[in-house]
Amino acid sequence: MTQQKATNVVWQDGEISRRDRYGLLGQTGATIWFTGLSGSGKSTIAVALEQTLHRMGKLSYRLDGDNVRHGINKNLGFSEEDRRENIRRIGEVAKLFGDAGIISLSSFISPYAVDRDEVRELHDTAGLKFVEVFVDCSLEEAERRDPKGLYKRARAGEIKNFTGIDDPYEAPPQPEIHLHTDRMTLGQEIDIIVDYLVANGIIQVAQAGRAADAAARAL
Repeated sequence: MTQQKATNVVWQDGEISRRDRYGLLGQTGATIWFTGLSGSGKSTIAVALEQTLHRMGKLSYRLDGDNVRHGINKNLGFSEEDRRENIRRIGEVAKLFGDAGIISLSSFISPYAVDRDEVRELHDTAGLKFVEVFVDCSLEEAERRDPKGLYKRARAGEIKNFTGIDDPYEAPPQPEIHLHTDRMTLGQEIDIIVDYLVANGIIQVAQAGRAADAAARAL
């Protein structure tokens, strides 16, 4: 866990409690953390899940790996040290979203288990729900998809420290949700996640509402 460097700082609680915010939104704040190789389908699933939750009247916000590097993490590269700091910062942002009652959808390769565990511990300490989703896809399939042409550039030596090529990916041994995107449809993946959120009290929906949403996804 990163040590506190600043001194004489004390967390300031407000007059509105977490329970108040959760009650206002009708949901529990949580972080859904998608991890997997580049091209495994993390962003695709997060986008579809955000749309599904919106239709269900649930507030979520998608934190995308590329997007955050345009802003809060624009000063970070792709060395191991910078990757770890990238994940640490996002973990802190996701924790704030969760405290506010928002469901954050965090799509990051996050290749190192120790960094994901640190984000989990950050949430556990704060009493917030953390759901690790392993977006599992073989390297061969991810490289075949290569939506951004990154694997091709990495194979050509144009990109260094690329996960799966010359940098390791440490798969989570016990994720809350394990998706095999080279065997499952997007609809099946979304159903699995939504069912988990309902079963674990993160979102509450009427049975009729769930049936209507399932029908909408089938159109």
